[in-house]
Amino acid sequence: MIQQDSIAQAGISEYSGDSAYTPRPVLTPKMVLSWLPRNATPAQQDSAIQAHFKASEIRWSQRPDTLHLPGHDKGRNLLDVQLPQYYREGFFSKDTLFHPELPGGRYGVAGDPVPYSMHNDSIITILLLLFFVMASIAISNARGFIARQTKSFLYPTNNDSSEFTETASEVRFQTFLAFLTCMMVSLIAYFYTINAYGTTNILSSPYYLIAIYAFMTAGYYLLKIILYTVVNITFFDGKRNKQWIKSFLFVVSLEGVLLFPAVILQTYFGLSLQNVVLFFFFVLAIVKLLTIYKCFIIFFRRNVVQLQIILYFCTLEIIPLLAFWGALEITAESLKINF
Repeated sequence: MIQQDSIAQAGISEYSGDSAYTPRPVLTPKMVLSWLPRNATPAQQDSAIQAHFKASEIRWSQRPDTLHLPGHDKGRNLLDVQLPQYYREGFFSKDTLFHPELPGGRYGVAGDPVPYSMHNDSIITILLLLFFVMASIAISNARGFIARQTKSFLYPTNNDSSEFTETASEVRFQTFLAFLTCMMVSLIAYFYTINAYGTTNILSSPYYLIAIYAFMTAGYYLLKIILYTVVNITFFDGKRNKQWIKSFLFVVSLEGVLLFPAVILQTYFGLSLQNVVLFFFFVLAIVKLLTIYKCFIIFFRRNVVQLQIILYFCTLEIIPLLAFWGALEITAESLKINF
């Protein structure tokens, strides 16, 4: 028989014989709160916690700072006014991770920005939608005026005089269509500019370039009206000049209406710029043919002088158009950023 350990047996018999011994549980805040009734207020809960738990004294570490390079002195306090400036400044002195009070910014590699496109531009979309709604309302309210204008333009009377006078609303309608023409021409010029010269220019927003082109187009049409008025008053009577101004406004309004579908197709349906330019020249050819026709009917129907018609048309139509196109090219070239 192997003799058992008497010390282990004594310990077992000592603890096993005392049946009343139980280990004392560790007091926790949860246990203290469980002694309180369920409807105890927060103040009562706080008083119970403070009665059973006492805050001990905080003892800060007195060990020396060893977070420095071996062989060097311990670090100095940056709040010390006698600290040299070269000690304050370092590689990480302005880093946001070293100074939590500074804005952190964005970390990582920036992705490629989304290129600008007209169909994603909310302002251009609102502008085109507004033009479409206003043009639809104006055309629906001025159908009789449009029919009379078309009849007067295509079928002139024998006395070369206007058969009707426009009302205030009809004048506003023609003014709106002329403004629509300026905007359509400026948008097409903008399409050509970003395709030929790129999107980088000295302007901070593409809307500025569109506005510049719109003002230039309006100035071009106003200059043509002034030139026509001066020449027609010199060689013809005032009645023919008034009739010509009405016909000119009708042709300009028709040009804006014809160019509107091309702008919509290029902006939202990806129509190629080449097709837009071809359509623009097609509309321009129609406008010039109508201008020649109306110029002949009003001024040269009685005295047919072919050379005079050619000179009149070249001086007041071709030369201002070439000058306007050159002004657009110079403007685009001046605003381009040359790297």
